[in-house]
Amino acid sequence: MPTTPLTLISSMATKALLADLVAEYAKQHREVAVTVTSVGGVDAAKRVQAGEAFDIVALASDAIEKLAANGHVQEATRVDMVRSAVAVAIPAGTPRPDISTEAALQVAVLAAPTLGYSTGPSGVQLAKLFERWGIAEQIAPRIVTPPPGVSVGSLVAKGEVALGFQQLSEMMGVADIEVIGGLPEAVQIVTTFSAACASVSAQPEAVQAFLQFLASPDTADLKRRHGMEGV
Repeated sequence: MPTTPLTLISSMATKALLADLVAEYAKQHREVAVTVTSVGGVDAAKRVQAGEAFDIVALASDAIEKLAANGHVQEATRVDMVRSAVAVAIPAGTPRPDISTEAALQVAVLAAPTLGYSTGPSGVQLAKLFERWGIAEQIAPRIVTPPPGVSVGSLVAKGEVALGFQQLSEMMGVADIEVIGGLPEAVQIVTTFSAACASVSAQPEAVQAFLQFLASPDTADLKRRHGMEGV
């Protein structure tokens, strides 16, 4: 039986999860081969908008909605894959700040010599939080923004960032950092990641079957192992 090749583009937040999901799908459907390209979310959306050929697009739900509105993905095929919360990390071996409450987190942010967060949806929401706290201008010179495709965790590991914020899934497994917890519940930032069939795909039926797998309750345990929750 000939193999059906499918191509998928995603942001870095779901890179490791999708690798495992694709491997699991391959065990069940040997006739389908899914190739995943993971880049910064902004770059991924630009590539899809530019007409680059992919079968599946997996990004934050707001990015998928914009692509659907512009006709780049098929809204009717969209599935919500996971909900992902933001975690906080410090270089391993450095003093652990208190982030248990909103007030404590603000103190920790003000005390950190360097801060890091991504250009993705969680970073946008963090910037809004710092503005709401009235400290955005004060901490602006200390913010280190990683280039697209580079994780905040890697900068924390190198000591370039003293207090890093990113999706827990992207912090897990990074050497030389300590994940000290999630944001306090009052200010926690949760991003939903969705997937949809690209409008240029010539294999919508194979794509639809894979999308149903991504959203399946059978994948819940695997998603939890990557620090995410099924939707």
